[in-house]
Amino acid sequence: MTPPLPPAVDLTGVDLTTEVVRTARLVLRPPRQEDVDDVFRASQDPESQRWLPMPIPYTRDHAVEFVAQRIAERAEGRGLLAVIEADGRLVGSAGLHFPGSLLGPGVGYSVAPWARGQGYAAEAAAALAEWAFAHGAHRVHLLADVANIPSQVVARRAGFVEEGLMRACLPYRDRPHGDAVLFSRLPSDPSPG
Repeated sequence: MTPPLPPAVDLTGVDLTTEVVRTARLVLRPPRQEDVDDVFRASQDPESQRWLPMPIPYTRDHAVEFVAQRIAERAEGRGLLAVIEADGRLVGSAGLHFPGSLLGPGVGYSVAPWARGQGYAAEAAAALAEWAFAHGAHRVHLLADVANIPSQVVARRAGFVEEGLMRACLPYRDRPHGDAVLFSRLPSDPSPG
């Protein structure tokens, strides 16, 4: 008999609809309706469109739907999806998803084109991993396309360790499923930096 999967995180006493994660430079906060214009603007970026399974052309209605879905996911307890703010301005989004998986919660991130090269993605990913560990996660994972070298650099800078290749696991809008590098962090791994 296979033992049941451990819960991704212990949400006892946590209100995901209001939960905020802070770092030295960033605030990872719940998405709000007023984020729609920044989400729309960031999603026009060809580099983001290359790696994220988003509709093309990406319309303002898609941004409205994206924000509404992230708000709903928090309310339903499916994840800690956040807008990344630096100095009071949106610089990207990040999330911690709570699938029923042996891999543990999954981290994802995207940085707006106007904010790249500042280390925001690595800082946000590390903070989400630490939040997960503080709430009982036995491990945290993330996936980066094998060709997305910047995302792999982010994973390593956030303290994640490369585990191997996951074949045909990333969904794309315009091509077959892509291969990904699997990264993980354990509570016992050293913190980055």
